[in-house]
Amino acid sequence: MGEQAVTGAGATPAPEQVPDAGGDDAAAATGSPPAGATSAGMSADGATAPAVPGAGMSADTPDAPSAAVPGAGMSADASGAGGPQSRTADIVPGPGGVMTDEVGVVTGELTLRTEQADGQVTLKVQYKDADEWYAVTGGRAALADPAGLDAVHTVAVALLHRPEG
Repeated sequence: MGEQAVTGAGATPAPEQVPDAGGDDAAAATGSPPAGATSAGMSADGATAPAVPGAGMSADTPDAPSAAVPGAGMSADASGAGGPQSRTADIVPGPGGVMTDEVGVVTGELTLRTEQADGQVTLKVQYKDADEWYAVTGGRAALADPAGLDAVHTVAVALLHRPEG
């Protein structure tokens, strides 16, 4: 993949800057005040970010369809109303694979499992149809509300499922 220039007004290169964590940059761009927490509780470095209340998705109408990732074949498993829950999907990661804590990078056809238990969400992968599961490096965060599990799983699948590279 090649680099792409980010341009500002008038097709001139935009100056490099790091957005603030409080959302003030986004608020300045839209003219509206920042809307509370700006993280969905996951971080790339493995540190636990603060949970976002209401991170679960909801629709205005009960009959609204949920968004699906093509070819991701998701399924759900719940073992009791307040107990651990999980979602799984078959994925094919991009050329860099998925980094795991136990065995390093895994590539090829994988199954991703997003688990929620005891206020934590954890991402795990396995080679498709294998027995062993591996923790995704940096794939653990606080998730106090189990209703957010579907949203976290959908985002994880969207980030990791890259069959075209």
